[in-house]
Amino acid sequence: MNSRGFWFGLAVGTIATCLLSQWVVFAATKEGGRLKCIPAETVANYVHSVVQADRTFYTTDIVERMQLRGIVFAGENWREAAKLPLPAQFLIETGRLVAEQGGGLRYRLISNWAINKENRPTTDFERTGLTEILINPDQPYTGVTTEGGTSVFQALYADKAVSQSCVGCHNAHPNSPKKDFKPRDVMGGILLTIPLHE
Repeated sequence: MNSRGFWFGLAVGTIATCLLSQWVVFAATKEGGRLKCIPAETVANYVHSVVQADRTFYTTDIVERMQLRGIVFAGENWREAAKLPLPAQFLIETGRLVAEQGGGLRYRLISNWAINKENRPTTDFERTGLTEILINPDQPYTGVTTEGGTSVFQALYADKAVSQSCVGCHNAHPNSPKKDFKPRDVMGGILLTIPLHE
């Protein structure tokens, strides 16, 4: 076989494979003329589980471990002082990076007792949600709201103190409005916002 025939066969085979795979994906997702969609609440649960796992790992296996060994410490002024970000700052910064990617997915921390006033609730949904997750911290408070004329699904998950360092930092901070947190207490919530495209 000459090289021209080989390349022609490879090109035809590649194009056929691409077209066939697109058809298979399209056909597999069709049910009665409608595409299957994952419910927004399920997507929110998936995203929250990843965010929570990352934050817990960062808090317990990076911040606490490094501090116990005296290698590096976390601090509020982490950028200026060459320290690690505090676990709350880690979550806030990763949420900012996700939002900058576009697509509308966002997450952030909110609390009635936030040290940084920018992290206090600003909407009725957020205020009600913070009350609801205190009553039932194992269930997210969810709903469809509107932002700038666009429908969004929001889910607020209880943000619990995962370690003694979280409790100690908040209880000792001079700007903290609440100084009696205990491990596993609900300190606020992780708010996820997912755009709904119809």
